[in-house]
Amino acid sequence: MHSPSPQPRASARVLLGCVEVAGRVVAIDVANLREVVRWAPPTELPGAPALIEGVIDLRGVLVPVVDLGRALGGERLRPGRRTRIAVAEVDGLVVGLVVDAALEILAVDGASLGDPPPLAMQAGCEATRAVVRRPGAAPIAVLALEVVLEGLYRSALAQAAEGGS
Repeated sequence: MHSPSPQPRASARVLLGCVEVAGRVVAIDVANLREVVRWAPPTELPGAPALIEGVIDLRGVLVPVVDLGRALGGERLRPGRRTRIAVAEVDGLVVGLVVDAALEILAVDGASLGDPPPLAMQAGCEATRAVVRRPGAAPIAVLALEVVLEGLYRSALAQAAEGGS
C-alpha cells in the first residue's frame, strides 16, 4: 500500500497574497509582491494607455497604477475605504495594482495548486497561472502577472493604432 507522504508537501509551501477584485478573490504570488499600500488617487498621465490610471509617488519612486478590475476585463473599481494598491514587481517592472481589498496571505501546499482547466485556457483565460483547490471553500485563481502586463501592452498598441499616432 502506498500512502502519500506529508513531508514533500510541507517543503513545497507557496505564499499567496489574496485580494478582492470586483467581488471575487484572486491571488498573487508573494514573490512578486513588494507591499500593499492604502489607495491614493493616482496622478493622471496625458497620453498614457487607457489601462494606466496614472502614477503614485511611493517614497520617491513613481509607480504606474493599473486598475486590476479593468486589466482583467471587468469594470473600473470604485475606490472605498478598503481599496488598496498592491505594489508588484514583474520582470524588473514595478506596477501598482488597484484592488477592492487586501485580504490575507495564504500559505498553501504546492500539491493544492492545479492547472486551470484546458477549456478555460483555450477560451482566453491566460491570466490565470494556477488554481488553488481548498476543501470546503471556493477555488482561488492565482494570477500570472506577466500576462496581465502583456495585456496592458497590447491595449496600448491597440489604442495607438486607433489613434493613428
